[in-house]
Amino acid sequence: MLGLHIEDSEIQNICLLQIDELLVSNGKSLKDFSCLPPPTRSTSYILENRFLINELSCDRTSMYEIHASLFKCLTTEQSNAYENIMTVVHTQVGGFFFLYGYNGIAKTFMWKTLSSGIRSRGMIVLNVASRGIASLLLLDKRTTHSTFCIPLIINEESTCSISHGSLHAKLLI
Repeated sequence: MLGLHIEDSEIQNICLLQIDELLVSNGKSLKDFSCLPPPTRSTSYILENRFLINELSCDRTSMYEIHASLFKCLTTEQSNAYENIMTVVHTQVGGFFFLYGYNGIAKTFMWKTLSSGIRSRGMIVLNVASRGIASLLLLDKRTTHSTFCIPLIINEESTCSISHGSLHAKLLI
């Protein structure tokens, strides 16, 4: 798929997995050949998951250029928020950030700057908006309801309809 970026180590692992499958179907295994490293099974699902492929298909060079042009326009306050959020992203400690405010205070600008910075590093970003009209400002134009399969009519028994182990669940993980 055009624009899909897969690290060399992941391509090597996928090749090793396919070689191992061929060997197993012929009564052998990569374990029988000490000259080749054993594959890991953790990344093989990427090529089978259209949601992951779609998210990883962005042009990283283009994202880097967009990020560079947006980043230099950040105010001091925006830059501080940006650094706090990116620190959490890069250290993978987890966090929750809520960007709010009146119309015209550059919320969309901040999300575009953050998203392009993260995507330029080959990472996945799922931007969502609470309403359909607000989602039109986002790159992927997604609402919270559609992304997380939240029913439109909510009652006491309501749950999202993402099945455990599904391709959608793997994207969110």
